Amino acid sequence: MAQSGWVMLLPVITIIVALLTKEVYMSLILGICVGALLFEQFMPFPAVITMFQIMSAKVGENASLLIFLILLGILVAEIAGSGANRAYSNFAAKRIKSDRGALLFAPILGLIIFVDDYFNCLTVGSVMRPLTDKFRIAREKLAYVIDATAAPTCILAPISSWSAAIAAAFPKDAGVDGFAVFLSTIPYNIYAWLTLVFLFFVIFTGKDLRPMWGVVRKARLRGVNVSEADESEYKALTGEGGSGKIWDLVLPLLVLIFGCLYGMLYTGGIHEGKSIAEAFQDCDSTAGLMFGGFMANVFTAAIYLPRKIVPFKKFCAAFSSGFKLMTPALFILVLNWTFMGICSEEYLDLRGFVANTIDLSGAIFYFLPLIFFLLTAFLSLTTGNSWGSFGILIPIAVTLIGTENMNLLSITVAAVLSGAVAGDQGSPLSDTTILSSTGAGCGVIEHVSTQIPYVGAVGFCSAVGYLISGIFENGMIGLGAGFLTLCVIMTAMIKKVPAQRGVFWKDEE
Repeated sequence: MAQSGWVMLLPVITIIVALLTKEVYMSLILGICVGALLFEQFMPFPAVITMFQIMSAKVGENASLLIFLILLGILVAEIAGSGANRAYSNFAAKRIKSDRGALLFAPILGLIIFVDDYFNCLTVGSVMRPLTDKFRIAREKLAYVIDATAAPTCILAPISSWSAAIAAAFPKDAGVDGFAVFLSTIPYNIYAWLTLVFLFFVIFTGKDLRPMWGVVRKARLRGVNVSEADESEYKALTGEGGSGKIWDLVLPLLVLIFGCLYGMLYTGGIHEGKSIAEAFQDCDSTAGLMFGGFMANVFTAAIYLPRKIVPFKKFCAAFSSGFKLMTPALFILVLNWTFMGICSEEYLDLRGFVANTIDLSGAIFYFLPLIFFLLTAFLSLTTGNSWGSFGILIPIAVTLIGTENMNLLSITVAAVLSGAVAGDQGSPLSDTTILSSTGAGCGVIEHVSTQIPYVGAVGFCSAVGYLISGIFENGMIGLGAGFLTLCVIMTAMIKKVPAQRGVFWKDEE
């Protein structure tokens, strides 16, 4: 299809409708339908066929990931049925005496689970939700903590599904080792580092930006609102019944982590003489995750059933309950992939339109990191796809800068990765946004609307950092500039924002 500026209205309209109606499903369906009509020149019957052809293709392309999520949901249900979650919560409750301690456990667990952001979001949410509910911590606050830990941690980890995807985004004929360039970007990934700093600041000080401040206050006044719709899920996550111990939670998670890592290495050819870096670069990350998920379920059955931690019938019932637990996330991911499909090169070519309308020939060379940060953030925000955004812009950055100036290339690629995560966290269409809200047990729009101020604050600091990085061609100076800018914001919050930590008000009329 010939590229047209009208295609830019598609993601904008979808996001506006989502924010206004608070209905992500219908917003995505509307966006998909409008996109199909645009592609088929407003011929309704061909548009319907095109829409479902894209959906079928996307489900096929992402089958491994869907299977992994189902396996992960089953594992979560198995662990919940064992009572291991309750054992962990009881263990933590004896040692945690404040809401700050409860919130601090979440990012620490998230930092440990660095292999994949999907796994991170769902596991941390299911384990921490009962404990944070006990301390009247708003689920929107937990969703922010999960989201602010997951992608920033995975994009900084040398061994993760993200590192494999980033390395694969470099053109084969670029003359550089994609994995080596990724490693060089880790110190310059300003948004990821500042997000983690800001997260721990918020946890330790109890300071919140609005509208999160009001949501947190309401939860402290009234308690966490657990609707009838998710009451049964809430009870399941607390692990009622079962005689599981903490190790019945820890060991399956360790097997899952190491199983995923080994699965990635195996699919990358580690047994064929390749190095670890080469194996991760060439791996099939979703196949590796699927392998780890399967092995974790097998291991869980092996340690649960002989000890009768869970009755056999109840263990088998986890298959259906785990699938049901993942159904909302699976449905919205399918819609999200379909939306991205209609915006892809084969159809409306949204990213191609943006790439072709950019003219950097007259831009000041030193502004490239800032330009790429803002551009990737916009693409990631409007499409809800961080991997797709850096997938199109990393090759452009390599083409524009070349391999002669590796320092500037590393800084610019880091800016691309930072922008991808920033836009991803601010988008209601993002899969990690969806999974963070799913894990925390709150609505997607509620999560996005309360998280946006934090994303905006860190995003602004990151923009300052990349401006300075480009001018001085020094990523560490840029990181320092971004951190100093964030310090100004945190100082203002300390002075002007009242803390809400450790205080529970009586119910008010």
